[in-house]
Amino acid sequence: MRAAFLLLALAGSLTLSPPAGAADRAALPAAVRQALKEAQLPPEALSVWIAPADGGRVRWAWNETVARNPASLTKLATTFAALEQLGPAWRWKTPVWLNGKLDAATGVLQGDVLIQGRGDPSLNLERLWLLVRRLQALGVREIQGDVLLDSSAFAPDPQSPADFDGEPWRAGNVRPDALLFNLKAHSLTLRPDPAAGVVRGTWDTPAWPAPEPAPLRAGPCTDARGALKANWVHRIHGVDEAPGPLRFTGAYPASCGEQVWPLADPEPAQANARLFDALWRQSGGKLTGWVRNAAAGAELTARAPALEHASPPLGEVVRDINKFSNNLMAEQLWLTLALQSGAATPISAQQAREHLHTWLRQRLEWDAPGWQLENGSGLARGSRLSAQQIGQLLQAAWASPVMPEFVASLPLAGEDGTLRRNPERFGPVRARAHLKTGSLRDVVAVAGYMHGKNGQRWVVVALIQHDRAQSGRGVLDAVLRGLG
Repeated sequence: MRAAFLLLALAGSLTLSPPAGAADRAALPAAVRQALKEAQLPPEALSVWIAPADGGRVRWAWNETVARNPASLTKLATTFAALEQLGPAWRWKTPVWLNGKLDAATGVLQGDVLIQGRGDPSLNLERLWLLVRRLQALGVREIQGDVLLDSSAFAPDPQSPADFDGEPWRAGNVRPDALLFNLKAHSLTLRPDPAAGVVRGTWDTPAWPAPEPAPLRAGPCTDARGALKANWVHRIHGVDEAPGPLRFTGAYPASCGEQVWPLADPEPAQANARLFDALWRQSGGKLTGWVRNAAAGAELTARAPALEHASPPLGEVVRDINKFSNNLMAEQLWLTLALQSGAATPISAQQAREHLHTWLRQRLEWDAPGWQLENGSGLARGSRLSAQQIGQLLQAAWASPVMPEFVASLPLAGEDGTLRRNPERFGPVRARAHLKTGSLRDVVAVAGYMHGKNGQRWVVVALIQHDRAQSGRGVLDAVLRGLG
């Protein structure tokens, strides 16, 4: 989820200090009141909480105890909890067993290979290819059996990718899986071919054939995805076919040049098997059986695995989650926390929810009712936190031993992640604020740390929840400009 915020000025101390919890409209700074008026938003839609990062008197608060949907600010709770509970150097480990006799001379395994998922969200195309190579380095060249993929550590997710916003092809809507290859998504590179009058697409994975070319059109590049829509499912005589080669409707603006679109796999239940099979054969491996989903037996998993494929350190994974607001990776981490706590498997969303809630209540002493986090990413309609609670969380993270890794995971204003576009909009604040953004159709939010000119660090939280929230980005700008 992305939101763009214009940060024009930041100094060492706050000049705005209405009484905390002020309900009087006149207590809002004139610039904020004007921004609300221009956005046609009532003051009651805004919550603000600003205080020194290292504690001390709250300098400005407005509707700070009102519980609102935090959107992707939820990831602040998930990642802070993970860094404290597991440690920045902790790694996921994906075990692999050989269930059969391996002939070292021929490389033939008379039996099955079993890969057991433990929640690792970092098994992208490159790391999955490395897993294949490590398996072959054990001497396995031909598997005269099946490759079994075990996702039983997490309970099956009851939701479909289309449930949240009706867009099943969005990569951010993929549902969690204990064994997750390449986020069950594909990157489609679109390259215009002006001589042929078409745009051609190529995939980053070998699991799907190239899409059919689509026509080019003239005109500005204002909305490439709106002008050219992708569809996996084909219809003949009103009946849906099984997914096949990607087809497009519309035309691609030639002025858009080369673009990369992430798209969710159209058959998520088979995505892991299809990709592993393609990579195994592409790497020269042979397979007489199938790659299929199956739970491991207790007798097999009681033995030491033939290899364990480790993820990057958690500190690196958390940076990917927060800087790019990756929903699926956050959900994987959220479920992993419950798994690593020793909860009974398969881990359900309810177990993950209870685990994070318990930790937040104990760590931050959140005893007041009215708050909840439905999941670990913020892609939810029913989650509620107040600006004050988010601010308290950020202060606790600042005082924590994991503070360096946590702060470094947040997008740097005008430099990277969700805040990298149009860096000139940040003016003197560029590279001086680490801010997490959040956005849903009725929510815009920003929270993080700002560095003042005198060296003071501030925690700032600003949220708007309203049907017209998307028009309120200028209000958040005005709040942040008030820090001058």
